[in-house]
Amino acid sequence: MWSGEDIKFMRRALKLGKKGLGYTAPNPAVGAIVASQGMILGEGWHQKAGTPHAEIHALRSAGDKARGSDLYVTLEPCNHTGRTPPCTHAILQAGIRRIIIGTLDPNPKVTGGGARFLRDRGLEVETGCLRYECRLLIAPFTKHVLTGMPWVRSKVACSLDGRTATHTGHSKWITNQKARSSGHRLREISDAILVGKGTIAADDPQLTCRPGGKTGKDPIRVVLDSALNIDTSSRICQMKSPAPTVIIGVKGRATDEHRQAIEASGTRVWFTPPDKQNRVSIIDVLRMLGDFGVQSLLIEGGATINGAFWDQALVDEAFFYYAPMVIGGEDARPAIGGSGSVEIGTAKRLSHVKHHKLGDNWLVSGLVTDIDSFWS
Repeated sequence: MWSGEDIKFMRRALKLGKKGLGYTAPNPAVGAIVASQGMILGEGWHQKAGTPHAEIHALRSAGDKARGSDLYVTLEPCNHTGRTPPCTHAILQAGIRRIIIGTLDPNPKVTGGGARFLRDRGLEVETGCLRYECRLLIAPFTKHVLTGMPWVRSKVACSLDGRTATHTGHSKWITNQKARSSGHRLREISDAILVGKGTIAADDPQLTCRPGGKTGKDPIRVVLDSALNIDTSSRICQMKSPAPTVIIGVKGRATDEHRQAIEASGTRVWFTPPDKQNRVSIIDVLRMLGDFGVQSLLIEGGATINGAFWDQALVDEAFFYYAPMVIGGEDARPAIGGSGSVEIGTAKRLSHVKHHKLGDNWLVSGLVTDIDSFWS
């Protein structure tokens, strides 16, 4: 159905759209291409909420050459006025002849509206080019729109035998610089990053974003600490960043003195009801973050935090960084804790698995959630 040219241009639009990951919330990441007779005339991507959408950037880039040309866009153009005017009107005014859409808008209130508007006005409209890849690009947006909760990425750096530290707690560094830089890219594309109080006590991290050694967009920093016992002199409470730090405790477990001390450092404090173990309720954390506008969440905690998310089937995507070493020892820290699976048949399995070589390290990533299920 799709020509080699269609595939090529949509792949380029996808590559452009990925540049917006982590920057566009509450909007989705989108890329667009204006092309004619095998030539790219203009291109663009959505860079930040409140700024022009991908289609507008592409049309402006093409200028008058857009008339009679084709427009490739990873997501159905909007047909409503929000913080910016509807893209469908700009597409009509530009004189686009044919539009190829990767996937329709997942929002049930508007899905198909943009495509229908353009088709009714004489444009040739085709949908579904590289549909799966385009849906994957907007998976965080889609889950947030349909469930009110963020897309959850679980990230682990471990030895070949699945250990994140020795039995003494020593862990720096298991993975190499390339792997750590890749991990910072995950921070950059995520709206928030979550750890437990144990990670703060052990490593005193800043949880900032430094992909390739360069300063990037810091995610919102979230720390789970049921009793609010975090050391307020820790770097995460003292650092200055445009992105806030949020400590989440359990209602009734923390004293007002602890809460006031944390808030005095400029750090926010939230509470959830207790779960069955009288700890922070993970599902309530996700709902609160969703209400706060977080579309994507990166879990960087230790075995306990990661295990809690895996046990409750709340992980959507996994990233495992492996170093070619064996730590050994029954008391060495595992990558994933929690209750785990009772039988192999019930173990969590990944789909669409990818392998990336990072020097002598490997990144194995894959999906836990079937993104097509959001459209079924």
